Amino acid sequence: MKTLGVYTKDFSLYHDILKTLKKRKLSYVVLSSPKNIPKRIGVVLTSKAESEQIKAQRIVSADTFDTVDYAVDMALKKLIGKKLYEQVYIGIDPGERPGIAVVGNDMLLQKIQVDSPEKVVQMIKRFLKLYPSKETCIRIGHGSILTRNRIINSLIKLNIPIEIVDETSTTNIQQIGRSKRDSEAAASIALLSGGRVQTKLPLEPTRGAIKNIQKHSREITEGRYTISEKIAEKVLKGEISLIEAIEKEKLKPKRL
Repeated sequence: MKTLGVYTKDFSLYHDILKTLKKRKLSYVVLSSPKNIPKRIGVVLTSKAESEQIKAQRIVSADTFDTVDYAVDMALKKLIGKKLYEQVYIGIDPGERPGIAVVGNDMLLQKIQVDSPEKVVQMIKRFLKLYPSKETCIRIGHGSILTRNRIINSLIKLNIPIEIVDETSTTNIQQIGRSKRDSEAAASIALLSGGRVQTKLPLEPTRGAIKNIQKHSREITEGRYTISEKIAEKVLKGEISLIEAIEKEKLKPKRL
């Protein structure tokens, strides 16, 4: 199988490309020259300025994308050479840092973890462009109900079928690290069928969830601040981040 090649004299870009490839555990070859590219190199990651020097058919100028991670996605797409998949399933493990995985034609194409539920829709849009398919379905685990519903509500507008699946069978992944667990669970979720979501779902924070967010605000500020129940509810609904809520609390006039 062909692999990725990396060629650039731009040290900063070189560092970012290798960091991304290593993080995603992808095979690659560092090229010392833009000429005489080995046959086993399927795609070369480089800079826009250096792209004309490279004697290869498939080139990705990493500095022309929003992120190097996105450039690597595009390089992988070219490497695989698949233009249209029969089926693509996108699995989501809901949580404050959701895991996302993409399975195309029964092959794992991508798995990643994002920083917040609000960033899921942005990532899904990217994957829809990267992996066009005759049939696409988004599948999300049934846990973390409030966060799950926030994610679903943000995805409804994409007009892609969404299913809620029972993720109980993914619990054997609990032993590994949290960040890896989320992406591994998402890959398992992508392969499970579930109940179809028809409309937006309710966001109703429980009393316990509100208290937990308030407690978390105290922990972050080492006991100096506690956000109000009203603001905690907004945090749980995704209307404001916890950090933003704490900053608002700091700006309130102190009671005498």
